[in-house]
Amino acid sequence: MTFQNISVVGAGTMGNGIAQVFAQNGFKVSLYDHFPEVLPKAVATIEKNLSRLVSKEKLRTDQAQAALINIQTHTDLAAAVAQADLVVEAAIEDEGQKKALFQTLDQQAPSHAILASNTSSILIGRLEAATHRKGQLIGMHFFNPVPMMRLVEVIRTPHTQQSVFDAVFGLAQTLGKVPVEVNDAPGFVANRVLMPMINEAANTWNAGVAGIAEIDTVMQLGMAHPMGPLRLADFIGLDVCVAILEVLQTELQNDHYAPAPILLQLLAAGDLGQKSGRGFYDYSQDPKNPTPRNLR
Repeated sequence: MTFQNISVVGAGTMGNGIAQVFAQNGFKVSLYDHFPEVLPKAVATIEKNLSRLVSKEKLRTDQAQAALINIQTHTDLAAAVAQADLVVEAAIEDEGQKKALFQTLDQQAPSHAILASNTSSILIGRLEAATHRKGQLIGMHFFNPVPMMRLVEVIRTPHTQQSVFDAVFGLAQTLGKVPVEVNDAPGFVANRVLMPMINEAANTWNAGVAGIAEIDTVMQLGMAHPMGPLRLADFIGLDVCVAILEVLQTELQNDHYAPAPILLQLLAAGDLGQKSGRGFYDYSQDPKNPTPRNLR
């Protein structure tokens, strides 16, 4: 099983990062988004990332140019997946929308194409059941920022063909990533472990045990985490954190995973973290050194 043409569905933060990594490694990439205005922003982000790699001498100028040439953008989904050997879905973290999308991809992608989801928490088996491709649908969970983060969770369902798993696992290695085999379960490994930690940090703040910066400092210096959990929540996006926690709460039938009140409060206010300019921290003055907010 060989891969030449890759389709990435969704050109947001994760999608454009996935497209960049494939393009850098010589694959032809069709990058699709339903919203036309998203695509120029995605290409601009990729150009900026490639330029940064060139300036750091991690990539030659000709390699950066070749990567950009490898990417074509589309607003027509059928055209974007017409030649695909692999389709990587990187759309919004909503099960209903993903199921509808995979039903369409099942109809429009070539019969040999493997369909993969970059979902952070939704059961791959649920998405697989929306298609007629049992055995050909797999989880390929990249981490943000995709060009820098080496881990890829490769998630298999009970139906996943061994040849499909092996091909996607090997593909991740070709991209310079470190793939890890994971069985299909809510949140997989990373978010099954990470999101309760973020939630407990938020509940610790709710309880008045310590402030935002203090909680993050304890975890950074005491647990050797490169970023504290509340700062990390902002980086991930509080909307994404809440969506994953709600999946864990529902699927595992355990209210221990219920999103902390402050997460719901910030989400309702539209304060989604770094991408909106405010979350637990305020990024308006210095995005690289944000200020913890007084939320009480």
